[in-house]
Amino acid sequence: MNRDSDDFLRSATVVGGGSLIAATLLFSAVFMVLARTFGYPDVLDLPAAHVLPQLLALGSGGRAVWVLYGLIPLLLLPTAMGVYAAGRHAVPLTARAALILALLSAVAMMAGLLRWPSLHWELALAYADASPAARESIAAVFAASNSYLGNFVGEFLGELFLNSFFLCAAIVLTRAAAPGRRWLMVAGASASLLGGLAMLRNVIAWVEPIAALNNVVLPIWMLVLGVALVRHRTSPDGLALPPQTLEPRP
Repeated sequence: MNRDSDDFLRSATVVGGGSLIAATLLFSAVFMVLARTFGYPDVLDLPAAHVLPQLLALGSGGRAVWVLYGLIPLLLLPTAMGVYAAGRHAVPLTARAALILALLSAVAMMAGLLRWPSLHWELALAYADASPAARESIAAVFAASNSYLGNFVGEFLGELFLNSFFLCAAIVLTRAAAPGRRWLMVAGASASLLGGLAMLRNVIAWVEPIAALNNVVLPIWMLVLGVALVRHRTSPDGLALPPQTLEPRP
């Protein structure tokens, strides 16, 4: 591997880690805005008669917030590229799997989130002036889209792919790192297992406390993984080097 290639791979890991950190901060910020202005996520359990007028009341600014929220998963793509750059020589199959899983997760989560400023927004506009009979039909479409795009595609599939990506990323950064990084595998496996249980919250009632714990653990794990990716160093053969080996000799 030449110097230019090494610099490129180093840049990829830094950008990837920074993207995951940015995604974590953006997600937390937008989540808080929607919680304050829209009652999110508790509003997801309410009927169309309550939710659609409230969605429309957010105005164009609130709609833009939903668009931003739905686009945040795109930051998983540069993150996955960074993971791939870190491990493409040490663990190529796992690095490729991480790339594919991140793409699938981003698509699934975007499909779930972007239904709010698109499909649901149009339903809210139609609902405002609809007759009682038409409102029943709109409510049925609203419920169906929540079940399919929200619960199944966005939450279940999106989180399944996301947690699998996190596990693959932890494997890559552990296998392509100095021995001191072994803790990352334990942390990644634990976070992925917790997230895997939490994604069943819509079908199994007893996992609700686990889902609540996952809401706290997930952003912490994302920050940890992002920092680990930023600090990752890659040797000419694709294996990470301890920090002291990167210093120039006198």
